[in-house]
Amino acid sequence: MKNETLVTEFVLSGLSSNPDLQLPLFLLFSVVYMVTLLGNLIIIVLIRTTPALQTPMYLFLMNLSLVDVLYSSTITPNIMVNIYSKHKTISIIGCAIQMFFFIFLASTEAMLLAVMAYDRYVAICKPLYYTVIMNTVTCICLVCSVFTAGFLNSLVHTSAAFSLPFCRSNYVNHFYCDINPILKLSCKDTFLNQILAYTVAGSIEVGSLLCILISYTYIILALVKIGSSKSRIKTLSTCGSHFTCVALFYCPVFYMYLRPNSAYAVDQDWMVSVFYTVIIPMLNPMIYSLRNKDVKTALVNYALLCLLIHPPPGAESRDVTSLSALIAHAQRQILRSCSEKRLSRVI
Repeated sequence: MKNETLVTEFVLSGLSSNPDLQLPLFLLFSVVYMVTLLGNLIIIVLIRTTPALQTPMYLFLMNLSLVDVLYSSTITPNIMVNIYSKHKTISIIGCAIQMFFFIFLASTEAMLLAVMAYDRYVAICKPLYYTVIMNTVTCICLVCSVFTAGFLNSLVHTSAAFSLPFCRSNYVNHFYCDINPILKLSCKDTFLNQILAYTVAGSIEVGSLLCILISYTYIILALVKIGSSKSRIKTLSTCGSHFTCVALFYCPVFYMYLRPNSAYAVDQDWMVSVFYTVIIPMLNPMIYSLRNKDVKTALVNYALLCLLIHPPPGAESRDVTSLSALIAHAQRQILRSCSEKRLSRVI
């Protein structure tokens, strides 16, 4: 029992021990983190402040951006601190908290992507019943259910992992507290924990992916029946951003967690881990904003409004009047786009 109480903190391996890479890595992760925060917070503010974006699709997108902000903040700041830290230590409580939020937010994002796919299925395959099915109460219940399920899933895995004694070593061969590297440090058999991870977490990931695939199967079948190629392309464009985010999220997750241990390669796995913990939260708002006309129009509208409230020094009154006209035009474009979508659903 004495050896079991020795481990009071863990030592993370970090990304690199090369001093020449410290500054480039720190600057790189700093820029990525700032872009992630800025991009996702802009999406949240735009959806909250633009009446035309108060729809179920954008409600789910706003929650996805919120998850990405928290998801990135769970991992990236700790990476930046450890780049210049000599010891790279983290307390057991701190490690448990990081693991909890990592699992909580990752599983929540997986289920949220499934809910967004279902929303697209209802909008395309059942347009006449869309406002009835995806009403405000239903959307709020779906979002709350997703966050609750992610919370309970993370609570089960984190509690099971940190109820084990750690006496073999305190060196975690990873740059953050992931469940598999932590389980390897336990001096007790972790077979039940691994079974729990594969069954519960696997069910959430695979179940969410099945929901997405089924939704898109029905969407594709509906597209085949659409006679107009223009309508078909327009419908595909609304799903393209979501499907891109799904592919970016699930490919690295399945590679990391649904493969045999014999395929484990440290350097390659770290690159994949950096991609889905740091890069994906940065890419999601870019994918949605660059491919979404409503979001781009709302962003232009917001930028013009900021210029109107805080005009640059030396701006004349006619310049401010022109800005007001541009804002009014942008608002009309958003409302016209939303009206066209509602009309296309009725037709």
